[in-house]
Amino acid sequence: MDAFADRLFAGNPAAVCPLDEWLPEEIMQSVAAENNLAETAFIVPKEDYFEIRWFTPAVEVDLCGHATLASAYVLFNCLGYEKPEIVFHSRNSGILKVSKTNDTLFLDFPADTLENSHNSKLMAVCIGMVPQEVYRGKTDYIAVVGSENEVKNMKPDLKAIAALDARGLIVTAKGDDVDFVSRFFGPRVGVDEDPVTGSAHTSLTPLWSKKLGKKEMKAKQLSKRGGSLACVDNGERILIGGKAKLYLTGEINID
Repeated sequence: MDAFADRLFAGNPAAVCPLDEWLPEEIMQSVAAENNLAETAFIVPKEDYFEIRWFTPAVEVDLCGHATLASAYVLFNCLGYEKPEIVFHSRNSGILKVSKTNDTLFLDFPADTLENSHNSKLMAVCIGMVPQEVYRGKTDYIAVVGSENEVKNMKPDLKAIAALDARGLIVTAKGDDVDFVSRFFGPRVGVDEDPVTGSAHTSLTPLWSKKLGKKEMKAKQLSKRGGSLACVDNGERILIGGKAKLYLTGEINID
């Protein structure tokens, strides 16, 4: 799947593997490494919900937005799921819901809680400029810079970012044509730059909602592939909306 995309070869690619029951963890990690995509999602049906887990080529992660969006698309459009809302359960991120409005899917995720960080000098090494503000969320650092152009043209030091005590680093600024823009770097988890990062917007949405004084916002991730997101701040929960495109269906053969 291409998630957070309204055309093929845009947004963030994700593999979705529907299972009848869980495979051994080492097999799922090997499948993710073989797929060599930012994320591979595995889903298992339960009575009235689906369990979900996400793997990068290197590690299992606690939360992934774009692969959850891709999983919902597969259930709605390929596997005949007919209810208006899909409930996923993640062992590390709790209940995650996805609903559909026309051809847009909306993730319902818990909002991140941010703390001010005093790592401006370290962030300057990571992104090649002194950020205006630095925050630390549950899994990532967030560096706020002065303009969309600075986000677009920055040259990350991936070695320095990989040394951070976090999943990754989000660099963000107020947008020119949208409310805010961002880029995400996660070399520590095997993803140098993620094309579109749904989970990062659980941090970015409350941050920019407070800064801009608005609950509904449009966002872009300025990776090479690029992606567009609709974000709604509902307090303890965040809605993150986007489209998805089906690229490939197939079977994996495991002895």
